Amino acid sequence: MNAARLIENFERISEVPGAVPRLRRFILDLAVRGKLVEQNPRDDPATDLVDRIRAAKARLVEDGEIRKQQACQPIETNEVPFEVPDSWALVRLGQALELFNGRAFKPSEWDKSGLPIIRIQNLNNADTPFNFCATSVPEKFHVKTGDFLISWSGTPGTSFGAHIWDRGHAILNQHIFRAKLIGDVFLPPFLKLAINSRLLELIDQAHGGAGLQHITKPKLERLPLTLPPLAEQHRIVAKVDELMALCDRLEAAQVDRETRRDRLVAASLHRLNNGADADAFREHARFHLRHLPRLVTRAEHIHRLRQTIFNLAVRGQLVPQEPDDELASKLLKRIQAEREELIRARALKRDNGESRWSEDDIPFNLPPTWKWVPLQSLIVFGPQNGISPKPSSRSNAPRAITLTATTKGAFDPDCVKQVEATIPQDSEFWLRSGDLLFQRGNTREYVGIAAYYTGKSGLFLYPDLMMKVIFIRFGGHFARHWPSVRTRPGNDSPGSSGCV
Repeated sequence: MNAARLIENFERISEVPGAVPRLRRFILDLAVRGKLVEQNPRDDPATDLVDRIRAAKARLVEDGEIRKQQACQPIETNEVPFEVPDSWALVRLGQALELFNGRAFKPSEWDKSGLPIIRIQNLNNADTPFNFCATSVPEKFHVKTGDFLISWSGTPGTSFGAHIWDRGHAILNQHIFRAKLIGDVFLPPFLKLAINSRLLELIDQAHGGAGLQHITKPKLERLPLTLPPLAEQHRIVAKVDELMALCDRLEAAQVDRETRRDRLVAASLHRLNNGADADAFREHARFHLRHLPRLVTRAEHIHRLRQTIFNLAVRGQLVPQEPDDELASKLLKRIQAEREELIRARALKRDNGESRWSEDDIPFNLPPTWKWVPLQSLIVFGPQNGISPKPSSRSNAPRAITLTATTKGAFDPDCVKQVEATIPQDSEFWLRSGDLLFQRGNTREYVGIAAYYTGKSGLFLYPDLMMKVIFIRFGGHFARHWPSVRTRPGNDSPGSSGCV
């Protein structure tokens, strides 16, 4: 692998989500497998390093610096994750490292001055503020620049791993090992690569729940590590540094490109939404469709495109108007006649004038055959809030939909929960096919979202943070469907107008 080939193929690679992080992992994987640089037959074999470990450990035990330990079990074939070059060796982490745990500091021992206390947060993020300790602690808990540290506890996927400390004199907190490299057979930067390339395996062996987890010292010491000749370790680290610096440049270029792409997407959609005339609109639409694969590459692009399609639909710009279509003015007269019939039958109350609006309320111009109408003049029921009963664990309890059931603008029958409620079956709190639901309470991006209920009638209740509306239908029946209604996100109620 070389920088030229990466640059040559990056345009293709970078279109994949998370391209650069995946490329970094690929480089590390090649490094610890012996496939990143060529082996040199003149290098001293790694078996000499294994002998050096044994001799160094014997001297440390004799000098009383470490305790005598049982011999490590040989590495079985099924423990070897991949093949390594013949000049390499495999050793258990506990063979080459002696691990010393940090001190369990109490919050009452934290101070605003003194030596910084290294916590896992400080290893994962250099910007995390330190806690300090002003009291004396044993020397074995002290850490200096260049010391090798291994965090063995934390949240899954974010805290485990090897680090080389580079921020001066400090004190080590619990849940982090300080490692003494026995025999100096590992170059610390390569050892860091070797351990961190096995993080997924470490996480799989961790104990604990969904929150804090930890890997025990015996399991960590049993972890097999690849051990190349020292000269090759130097070559691998140099190549990794070169390629990671290239990844940094590629990542910066990708961020710059995505920023420019976002601006282009925003400008293109703005022109679509605000076309001055039909010819301009068609030109902008052709541009956007021609370059759609390049303009729509992320989820947020798809969301904005979907919103643009909705916007064009309610403005009369999505499809051409047909001269033979019935005029909206005639349609409104038929709606009004139907409402009058329902009012005479006492199935509907007469409008008290609250639904009137001024010209200032009209947000955009419509085609000549369309009309703005008050929402109230189209509905025969609602808006009505739902109910807010307590959750239930009973298997036969009634079910209510959740807010998530409509956040996509279409009904999702899987987003339901059981509740404690006794509601008559003829109540309008039960949903019927064709009911239109508005979210009146949610985060800003979802308030005002509308969706039709398309499930079976009488199967689900709906929650208090939704409002239900039923539309009029011609022929003497209440409607549970209407082609186009506009909502105004951010209000506490459905928009006051719709277009037909």
